[in-house]
Amino acid sequence: MLKKIVRATALLALVTAFAAPVALAAPAQDHPVAARPAAVTLVSSLEGTARLDYPVTSEAVRVSVDAHAVYDNLGSIPARSWGTFRISHAIQGRDHWGEFEVDCLTTGGPTATVTGRLVRTSPGHPWTTELDPHTRMGVSFYVPEHGKGRHDPARAGLSGATAKGAPPLTRCMAPAADMAVVAGGYTLRDRESH
Repeated sequence: MLKKIVRATALLALVTAFAAPVALAAPAQDHPVAARPAAVTLVSSLEGTARLDYPVTSEAVRVSVDAHAVYDNLGSIPARSWGTFRISHAIQGRDHWGEFEVDCLTTGGPTATVTGRLVRTSPGHPWTTELDPHTRMGVSFYVPEHGKGRHDPARAGLSGATAKGAPPLTRCMAPAADMAVVAGGYTLRDRESH
């Protein structure tokens, strides 16, 4: 009886010794493992200068923009934005302008939103005393595709500035593009693969 137990134990040990490496090996798969999608990098840009429709015909409002963004993994907020935009308001022959360093460009189809911090103004501009240094403003854009019988005007919308001491405008935000472009125009590239 003891011999039978010893033989059974030895046989069990032998089976275990050969079976363990097989159990630890990766099982054969009928289906290949799906590859993880590669990271997608998309770029957007908005460039141009335009005069906007303004209710006071003796005054001229212009917005110039040269903004760019990189998006990683298809997010709605860019990983990085850069460039400048300028808001200009000519009153009685004097051009009051502010130049902004872009901190966000978002795009979607024919629309874009740009925000930035004020970095320079025309000499004696009221913004130098009425606003906090480096205040943020935003501009929205509607840049329609032309052709196929479409003749929608391009549009832009200005956020204005928050009052001195008030919380700044949130990055990437701007109002609806409600002012029609009456001269000049913009070129928008929406999230193209890079």
